[in-house]
Amino acid sequence: MVEVTGLTKGFSRLIAVDKVSFVAPAGEVFGLLGENGAGKTTTLRMLATLLIPDGGTATINGYDLVREPEQVRRQLGVLFNPGLYDRLTARENIAYFGKLYGVPASELSERVDGLLTRFGIEEYAHRRAGSLSRGMRQRVALARVLVHDPPVLILDEPTTALDVAGTRLVHEFISEARERGKTIILSSHNMAEVEKLCQRVAIIHRGRIALEGTLHQVKAQRDSLEDILLGLGGDRG
Repeated sequence: MVEVTGLTKGFSRLIAVDKVSFVAPAGEVFGLLGENGAGKTTTLRMLATLLIPDGGTATINGYDLVREPEQVRRQLGVLFNPGLYDRLTARENIAYFGKLYGVPASELSERVDGLLTRFGIEEYAHRRAGSLSRGMRQRVALARVLVHDPPVLILDEPTTALDVAGTRLVHEFISEARERGKTIILSSHNMAEVEKLCQRVAIIHRGRIALEGTLHQVKAQRDSLEDILLGLGGDRG
């Protein structure tokens, strides 16, 4: 479970995130939505311990984001961009992150093999990441995120650059992870994807939570999530 309480972050004179609060329960996909610059990526980066909040905090499976960042990192699988080492092969990238997160050597090889198969990248296992297409790099990055089997996933645009087959594969994985009781926080500009996968959503506008609730509750405000986001975007004064 992820519990966010009053998270705040500013840059120079801009308050990018202003007292954001929400709860993402275990066994659910929680959609964090907003237009570009709304504050969602800054929020996710704070949850991933990549940025230190100016105010507020969050707990990740009971560990405090500010006081216990190392324990928080052990709970997380985080995808912001591929984040791969170009000189390493696909397999080496996944294995490296497994070692980094303390996956036992006796389990690591089998776990990497399983992820290569799960994401359909076995034939690319021994190719350097820098030589792969954007779509294949994204698949390797997702495998890298999952190698230590984290209970909480933060996925920022996980289907970027993926073709139809790759997108379906990722959607199936996210649904399976939810069924296994993981907490998934998903940020996506693809509203069809959000409506397919998410049980709850929060919409950030100008650094604040504008709407939060079950997908049904939020959609009751307008005909679609897209209409809600467009309506907020038009309210720039």
